[in-house]
Amino acid sequence: MKQRLESLDALRGADLFFLVALGPIIGSINSAADCEWLNSCMWIFRHVAWEGFAPWDIIMPLFMFMSGITIPFALAKYRTTDGSYKAALWRIARRVVVLWIFGMMCQGNLLALNPDKIYLYTNTLQAIAVGYAVAALAYLFSNLRTQIALAIVLLLAYWASMEFISIDGFGGGDYTPQHNLAEWIDRSVLGRFRDHATVENGVVVWSEHYHYTWILSSLTFGFTGLAGMFAGSIAKSAMEDRKKLWWMFGTGIAMIAAAMIWSIWMPIIKIIWTSSMALYAAGLSFILLGVFYYFIDYKGYRRGITWLKVYGLNAIAAYMLTQIVNFRGVANSLFYGLEQYLGDYYNVLITLSQVGIIYLILLVMYRKKIFLKA
Repeated sequence: MKQRLESLDALRGADLFFLVALGPIIGSINSAADCEWLNSCMWIFRHVAWEGFAPWDIIMPLFMFMSGITIPFALAKYRTTDGSYKAALWRIARRVVVLWIFGMMCQGNLLALNPDKIYLYTNTLQAIAVGYAVAALAYLFSNLRTQIALAIVLLLAYWASMEFISIDGFGGGDYTPQHNLAEWIDRSVLGRFRDHATVENGVVVWSEHYHYTWILSSLTFGFTGLAGMFAGSIAKSAMEDRKKLWWMFGTGIAMIAAAMIWSIWMPIIKIIWTSSMALYAAGLSFILLGVFYYFIDYKGYRRGITWLKVYGLNAIAAYMLTQIVNFRGVANSLFYGLEQYLGDYYNVLITLSQVGIIYLILLVMYRKKIFLKA
């Protein structure tokens, strides 16, 4: 029985590399080159505006899914105790609080030290915290059958709410950005603490372009965390590797098929994390885990994956460094004299420098076995 999944470390690293390195680099090259064929490929590195799903859209669901994978490995020992879950609950609570604070630092403007600019529930890390909490508590206090039932209930509860609840012109099966129920709930609950909300003359003004939702979407965040936990349970089980792979790929294909059928009635929309989207993303995540598990943990192909583990074992550090530290300023201080010669490609140099500086920091941390964990 494996106690650590190297495939998970590599998959997490690949997800992080896609987000903090490859995407920004390709984006800067595309802006400088203004090349038609490259521009036609940029949909890969952009979120879908509303309905649909692009490769870039898997980044956040996959992170949440992988957070769930760790649960059976990290919390199994607490289920074999004499029934005291105090240590486990403290561990879960600490992780949720740390992720929440980190999320506010990245996107909630906590570091601005300005109460008027603080937003409460706006960031990927906070969504991961919710998904992790739901899955971790379910793992501690229920059996597999109950966990599966909970996952189904969460999907159906979100769908039923969006379909059958109608308030002030919102909801009732409306999946448009301006009038879906999740939008109304976020406005009502978060008020001026919602991201991009401003206050003008004592009245909260909502952004016309920001439609990410968090409160009702917490139901499907919970499903994504549970789906990852199911994958972790498969990976940790005593089953032979071939059977694990059958379960990973089979579950992934079944989830994608179910999501595509459900999308006929409930669109796949990542921004509001619809049930069909959560199911679709979980299916893709199962398949990606299966691919990495097959090559790394099953076949033993580990040569050349160290650079992925550098990102994967310090994923939170990489994300935080990218979000809150301006390494572009450092690069500008060193290379500003080259701008006159490089023209539009100067931004490519600065982006490469930022990515390189972050990777070097992560590499030093990896070699010194310093890992930032929530």
